[in-house]
Amino acid sequence: MILLTVCGNLFVVISIAHFKQLHSPTNFLILSLAIADFLLGGFIMPPSMFRSLETCWYFGDLFYRYFAVCEPLQYKTKITACVSNIMIVVSWSISAVIGFGMVFLGLNIRGIEDLYYENVDCVGGCILIQSAASSMISSMVSFYIPGFIMISIYFKIFLVARRQVRSIEGIATQTADERRKTTASQMERKAAKTLGIVMGVFLFCWMPFFLCNIIDPIFNYSVPPILFDTLTWLGYLNSTLNPLVYAFFYRWFRKALYIILFGNIFQTNSSRTKLIID
Repeated sequence: MILLTVCGNLFVVISIAHFKQLHSPTNFLILSLAIADFLLGGFIMPPSMFRSLETCWYFGDLFYRYFAVCEPLQYKTKITACVSNIMIVVSWSISAVIGFGMVFLGLNIRGIEDLYYENVDCVGGCILIQSAASSMISSMVSFYIPGFIMISIYFKIFLVARRQVRSIEGIATQTADERRKTTASQMERKAAKTLGIVMGVFLFCWMPFFLCNIIDPIFNYSVPPILFDTLTWLGYLNSTLNPLVYAFFYRWFRKALYIILFGNIFQTNSSRTKLIID
């Protein structure tokens, strides 16, 4: 699972970074996600594997698609490289603040310090425990609020895409220019479907963990550690599955993967290889 996560996301990173045709705001956001999944597979999952096996720590971690489908005429003007870069910086910054700030400032054990130091804290231990307020706030900010926003956006995307399909089907004859626009629209709908599946996989993998994360403090930390560990690894599985989704739905990724595996990436001007048919 770790090897598949690291290798799969590394191929996504190399593909988008190397091939100039893939340098677009949309793909930069996919690149950011792939880097996050790669770092999780390379730096979080290996020590988590040791922690899961040994039980101790011996070493002392969307909106662009809405515009593309629902506001196609404004997409190029609103979703620029600058906007996608801002979105990437914001998403990484918020994650860093939540992930590191909560633990380093001791916010996760505020109100339950006695319980933590008397029953949890120990030499060789690597256990993250949260108070009811901490687990609720972190889960809402990290998962539930973003998840609700994503579901709402994709529901509107689905309605708009279905309306576009019906409109296209109602046109008997089309000019060459209209056919090109229709093809572009179909590609956007396919991309929206693909990222919708990515979102669905994300919700499926992480929902059990965040439900358990909220329930555990309420029921006086009665959730068995092995169950919590299993749900954590289910969440990690999301990073493993993302490259598989890309490989299944994106032809450009399969073509880039072929070029990388056979070493053609080292040829002159390989970065200008055409992966997407206009």
